[in-house]
Amino acid sequence: MAARVDPRYRAVWDGLPQGHRAALAAYLLPHRSRQQQLRPTRPRVVKWYCPFASQERFPSGHRYCINVYTGCAHGCVYCYAASYEPERAASKPNFRRLIERDMADLEAFDVPAAPVHLSNSVDPFQPLERRYGHTRYALEKILAHRHRFTTVTLLTKNPLAAAQSGCLELLRELNQLPSDHPRASEFRDRRLPALQVHVSLAFWNDRARAAYERAAPSVAERREGIRALREAGIPVVLRIDPLFPRSPLPTRPPSRLEDFGLAEAQTLEELENLVAFAARSGVRHVVYSVLKVVPPRRRKAPPEVQALRAVYQATCAPDKPPWRGGSWRLPRHVAARYIAADFLRVCRHRGVQARFCMADLLETP
Repeated sequence: MAARVDPRYRAVWDGLPQGHRAALAAYLLPHRSRQQQLRPTRPRVVKWYCPFASQERFPSGHRYCINVYTGCAHGCVYCYAASYEPERAASKPNFRRLIERDMADLEAFDVPAAPVHLSNSVDPFQPLERRYGHTRYALEKILAHRHRFTTVTLLTKNPLAAAQSGCLELLRELNQLPSDHPRASEFRDRRLPALQVHVSLAFWNDRARAAYERAAPSVAERREGIRALREAGIPVVLRIDPLFPRSPLPTRPPSRLEDFGLAEAQTLEELENLVAFAARSGVRHVVYSVLKVVPPRRRKAPPEVQALRAVYQATCAPDKPPWRGGSWRLPRHVAARYIAADFLRVCRHRGVQARFCMADLLETP
């Protein structure tokens, strides 16, 4: 089957020993497909991180994602997953049985260890977790099969849930690779964490949070959760992500977000407060990206999304904002000059390392 891998994904297979190539093919490629070229789209809970993006465009390599739920209850107006996830959050049917099947297959096919991310589309600690416990169960299964995974990354807006008793002990265990893990010496020699909690905290004030992340935990709750995780010795990465346009906007004539009916999201002073908090808290680094304006799946875009698109249109006039990857974006030079540059300057001043979101993902071993 490895010989039938679609050329857009073949780079991952080409660098592996023959046994690993066969194992990866057996686990990820659709067995019954009659297509001449196969993509890593076999239905899985522990699945290929981004099965529909070629390695040329998104060189993620061999890594997994576990989206423990479908949809997300936070209702963030900027969420990139809105273009493909359902609006209403729900439990996945048979989740526990399916993840047990996947873990058994990883063992049966002897698949080499790779990073695993929870989750790239939904918050693993959203309110559904209190009822179903799928995230806790997934972490327990990862721990039971720890030699099949390298770095475990959790991405959440609810770090207080991760810092609860029971879950905290599980995170501590996951942060230690067993001595017989195939990459234990590499992680030890490079002093790499085996687990990290990425906490999304894009706003310093709760007015902006309420405007753009309606049902997400408050800013104060997230800061408290970050402090609790750090005090417990859990590695934390702060995601000041996305970076919003700031007033005055580089339009002709100059304008402000309020002219488009939008709340001010991130003043420069608030970004300085966020970066200073990151430095005080001892996070490993911060992750950033510039806002993408994403039209939601199969429904009318909410007023905030329409207004943000209008901001991008006015900023790019007389040209149109680029459309790429299911979202409207600013031209790279505009985003770098008017949005990212001041933020990166603040990070340098505070001695805080800032990583662009894709680079951070690809550098996670």
